[in-house]
Amino acid sequence: MHKQRTPLDKVFLVVKGLGMGAANKVPGVSGGIVAFVAGFYEEFIYSLQKINAKAFKLLLNGRFKSCYRYINGPFLSLLIFGMLVSYFSVSKLLDYFLEREELLVWSTFFGMIIGSIYYIGKDFKHWNKVTVISGVIGLMIGISLSFLSPAKENDNLFFIFLCGIISVSGMTLPGLSGSFILILLGNYVLLLVDSVNALYDTIAEILIGDFGFINNPDRIQTLKILTVFTIGSSVGLVTLSHLLGYVLKHYRYVTSAVIIGFITGSLGVVWPWKNPIYLLDTSGKEALDSNGAKILVNYERYFPDLTLATNWWAVFYIFMGITLLVVLEWYGKKRAATK
Repeated sequence: MHKQRTPLDKVFLVVKGLGMGAANKVPGVSGGIVAFVAGFYEEFIYSLQKINAKAFKLLLNGRFKSCYRYINGPFLSLLIFGMLVSYFSVSKLLDYFLEREELLVWSTFFGMIIGSIYYIGKDFKHWNKVTVISGVIGLMIGISLSFLSPAKENDNLFFIFLCGIISVSGMTLPGLSGSFILILLGNYVLLLVDSVNALYDTIAEILIGDFGFINNPDRIQTLKILTVFTIGSSVGLVTLSHLLGYVLKHYRYVTSAVIIGFITGSLGVVWPWKNPIYLLDTSGKEALDSNGAKILVNYERYFPDLTLATNWWAVFYIFMGITLLVVLEWYGKKRAATK
């Protein structure tokens, strides 16, 4: 499975890491889809499965080069480097656009999910009694989640660790978006926007010799949260790759049917046209949490007024999101045909 790569291949591998990292930050989009259509999904899973007892034994014995080669280190290191760079850049972009163009951002996400459903479902030819039932179960779970109130933000470190494990699910399982699940758990903004931005700002301050963040308890707490989240993500990436190998080997079609149903049923979670509903205190005013932020309890969804130009722009961005996934699928086919 290990391949000899030219310098240009290595550059492209970093670029693929950029794409995979960006996809994992976007709710409804799976980084595994990028890996799949770009042609390195199998090598990615294979390399992660090599992080096992034998790898740790080589490491403990001081055989660092052998361990690096055994886990396909040249491949993983370039890919992960691209993901890390992407996490910082995409986080800042999401923060910027969610503040200024929230409707268009969620419209794009909505379109991407529709594109993901098309991508996963179009080649699935294994519908039978078992897979249909599995798909319906996934659909019902997804619909149920759409009507759930998003969980409140939770900075408990054990919960953050679990969120880390969940967040990387999209890297190992095409079609399942880890960031989408984080929205339901209430920690998407905390973990994939605020925490990453805090680290970005901290590194920028250190580079200019400013260490004032040391006396900023909020910054230190946010960095602690990001550290625990990163550890959880690392543990999840390795364990899920081993679990995925077993599940896909024994229950491949059932798993795919559940995912198709789940994603379809959960489209309502990222429906672009919605008004937030905030918790009210006893006086009827909007209640605030300990940080002075409004407490979101649910959304009121509505159909758009198509006499407004803004809503037509939102529809356009939905089609842009669909097109992006279709283009990725087309590129994957073209690339496979040239091999």
